[in-house]
Amino acid sequence: MFNSRFFASPLGRAAIASILALTALSGVAMSHRAAAAPLVFASPAAITGELA
Repeated sequence: MFNSRFFASPLGRAAIASILALTALSGVAMSHRAAAAPLVFASPAAITGELA
């Protein structure tokens, strides 16, 4: 579908830049979310639904 001629064109370079920017921003967003999320540990009783 994509060949080296496409990636050598201005549109191909813009597509690569867009993909790299989106990947970088996703990584930053995920790292901020992971740092802000509290750690919650589930006990085996909570996983199986036991109530006593």
